[in-house]
Amino acid sequence: MFKHHHHPHHGHHHPHAMHGHSHHHGGGGGPRGRGPKMFDAGAMRYVVLQLIAEKPRHGYEIIKELEQRSGGGYSPSPGAIYPLLSMLLDMGHVSATPDGNKKLHTITPEGEAFLAENRQFVDAILARMSDPDEYRDDLRSIMHELKQAAILQARGTNHSPERIEQVRAILRRATADINALT
Repeated sequence: MFKHHHHPHHGHHHPHAMHGHSHHHGGGGGPRGRGPKMFDAGAMRYVVLQLIAEKPRHGYEIIKELEQRSGGGYSPSPGAIYPLLSMLLDMGHVSATPDGNKKLHTITPEGEAFLAENRQFVDAILARMSDPDEYRDDLRSIMHELKQAAILQARGTNHSPERIEQVRAILRRATADINALT
């Protein structure tokens, strides 16, 4: 159901990356629907890497640039971008050099090769970012996926109360996060 763009996790954990988000969805069919999803962490990773490929950037510059590219339609939170940067570092796709109290992120040859392999995909996401009408459709299809995922989990857990409570907690957290947006 969920398309997760194969997170190459090179078998080692990311202690400082995703706290409490287990990104290991069992099964999950192949890609379906209309092209890459804008708000999916897998897709975001490509965009962030592309921005760093254009020129070395600080984390906050990446956030500002994403806002500009999407005409203000998408404003990522540091909580979404920094774990992605950690992941790109761990994967060796970017390197970071201390710059005052910030880090300057620069793409590595591995990162360049990864982008080259995924060029069409990256271009598709960037095109989608600059076309805000796509957002509403995407939102609708993501809401649909969310509903399906929650229903499938509830149905497929042999009615394990713990699992249903986990799903509830995620949905509550998502709702709280959305409500907290200003």
